[in-house]
Amino acid sequence: MAKKPKSRSKKKVGILTGGGDCPGLNGVIRGIVRKCEYEGKFSCVGILEGWRGVMERNTMPLGVDAVAGIHHRGGTILRTSRTNPFKDEGTAKKAIANVKKLGLHALIAIGGDDTLGAAYKLSQNKINVVGVPKTIDNDLSGTEVTFGFDTAINIAMEAIDRLHTTAESHNRVIVVEVMGRHAGWIALESGLAAGADLIAIPEVPLSIDYICDVLTKRHAGGKRFSIVVVSEGAKIMMPGNMALSEVLKDGSVDQFGHVRLGGIGDALAKLIDDKTGLETRATVLGHIQRGGHPTAFDRILGTRFGIAAADLVHKGDFGKMVALKADKVVPISLLAGVKKLKTVPPEMYEMAKVFFG
Repeated sequence: MAKKPKSRSKKKVGILTGGGDCPGLNGVIRGIVRKCEYEGKFSCVGILEGWRGVMERNTMPLGVDAVAGIHHRGGTILRTSRTNPFKDEGTAKKAIANVKKLGLHALIAIGGDDTLGAAYKLSQNKINVVGVPKTIDNDLSGTEVTFGFDTAINIAMEAIDRLHTTAESHNRVIVVEVMGRHAGWIALESGLAAGADLIAIPEVPLSIDYICDVLTKRHAGGKRFSIVVVSEGAKIMMPGNMALSEVLKDGSVDQFGHVRLGGIGDALAKLIDDKTGLETRATVLGHIQRGGHPTAFDRILGTRFGIAAADLVHKGDFGKMVALKADKVVPISLLAGVKKLKTVPPEMYEMAKVFFG
């Protein structure tokens, strides 16, 4: 009796999520795993805690059962970290060697500019890499929108809606600090959607005198409350041509060299209170913007990105990132995806100014 031919073992595809967590990550993971299973050519392995998992070769199997019913959950089942595998020459060599030791045919890296920047460097060292853009900040220029952003602005909008009632009841100014780092997308779009009376973003420096003048005139005109939305990286210009955001920096940085932001909301609220006499309070939304269930938009976009990333692996089209262009998911080079910060264009902020005061 003839022996049955041995079945070929499937090639392994590694998946990692790096940087801050983001609603929709689990949808991407699920999309990749299901597409690989559907095609039948690759098996998936999860690399735990982002690039730290590469450095420590910490993995878990990722089959269909592992990703069942996860797309509606926030966060990432693979966990994450802000580890920089290219922090120095030693870590870079170890990262490249460990990817090879893991026996991966390809690595799919899901993250923002730091994670994808590291993925690009791996691709330059002959590692098969595909990128998936992720950030609530929506600041990657290679794609029209990133998943997680829609959820974040909806969370911020709802919070600002709720703050309206307290502000109005107490005749107060409430300053709402939102995330976004050096791009003002979250502040602008959540503020517009929730009817904020003034929005401060990193792209357009505002003087403290201008802010106080807008609020003073608004209240003198009979309005009893105001909502100010400020991005964590906004530049509020003080006397002496110094930005309030610069005053707040404590000098500490993460592994990628980014200054840790936060605190501008409290500082701005105190300045408004002191300069105008209007009772002012601050609310910092913080990591609430990252948490909870993703919106339908982010679940679907994440799924589309995951399917498209798996398709690139099947085609052997590496060194690419999936991106949304004119509602189509298309591949672009990793370098094009991360080389430029996407900031709020001046015309969008001019539109917002119509509603100030």
